[in-house]
Amino acid sequence: MPLAIYISRRLAYMLVALFGVSLVTFVVTRVLPGNPAYLIVGAMADESTVAAVVERLGLDQSIYEQYVRYIRQLLSGDLGDSWRTSNPVSVDIGARWPATIELGSTALVLALAWSVPFGILSALRRRSLSDRLANAVSGLGVSIPEFWLGLILLLIFFGTLEWAPAPIGRTLGEVPAHTTGLYTIDAILARDWEAFKAAAAQLILPASTLALVVGAPLLRVTRGFMRETMASHHIRSARALGIPERSIVLRHALPNVLLPVSTMVAIMYGYLLGGTVLVEFVFAWPGIGKYAIDSIAASDSIPVLAAVLLSAITYLFVYLMMDVLHFVIDPRTRT
Repeated sequence: MPLAIYISRRLAYMLVALFGVSLVTFVVTRVLPGNPAYLIVGAMADESTVAAVVERLGLDQSIYEQYVRYIRQLLSGDLGDSWRTSNPVSVDIGARWPATIELGSTALVLALAWSVPFGILSALRRRSLSDRLANAVSGLGVSIPEFWLGLILLLIFFGTLEWAPAPIGRTLGEVPAHTTGLYTIDAILARDWEAFKAAAAQLILPASTLALVVGAPLLRVTRGFMRETMASHHIRSARALGIPERSIVLRHALPNVLLPVSTMVAIMYGYLLGGTVLVEFVFAWPGIGKYAIDSIAASDSIPVLAAVLLSAITYLFVYLMMDVLHFVIDPRTRT
């Protein structure tokens, strides 16, 4: 199958998936109790004022008519306005999206740094201490709620040891010159090392929380597939031919493990970029997740719709990129 046809099909599937996500999310936000018009005019406003706002927002129309109006806005590039912040949702998301990218990308790098080598090592040393430790860590990591782990780390490193700064945003120092929106990267580009230290100090604890949670399934997948590969027939044949063990691991076993591991990495990265809601809320990290939570608490449905749609697009785009990479490097996926 040509690559262009493959990508075209996947893009068509993405459009169908996004339509389904937007429809379900829109209906759910509209049937929830509460009248968002009171957020604009206040709880003490008279009925005529509330009715005028409801009519202006189109909330007096049927759900079908409201959804058609919303889709038309999306197709014109308008995500709507936030009733809570009085800003266009696109402006709010543009200000918060880099924070989520920075947190998610840092967490993924940290997760890969500890989980993949640990998984390979434990698979090569079956029934050893490292193997038992990997089994315990992976089981513990997939069962611990991330918000609970974040609270425990805050209690230890901020409340008790006082090593970490207060969890009140992305930096306690001066904001570096804006280039990419990623504070650590911008500080490096500006050679502002004080700003880098301040941004990194705020970033390390929430990123470590996510790295521990995300790294656990990566460790389990790496360990399982590496163990399965090392027990396969072609590895046994390579040993019988006298090929050195180091070459067997690096040249014959590891490439077979990277495909399923890269798939898991795509899943985890899509989850991280989609907005790590609970961790962002615990650490007051001004990303997409916290923006959605604050909007839900204020009955502000338009930002919630945009955040969910952005999360879905992020998931689907990351999966598409990974599938295209597999399509190129693995001939089996072309059939």
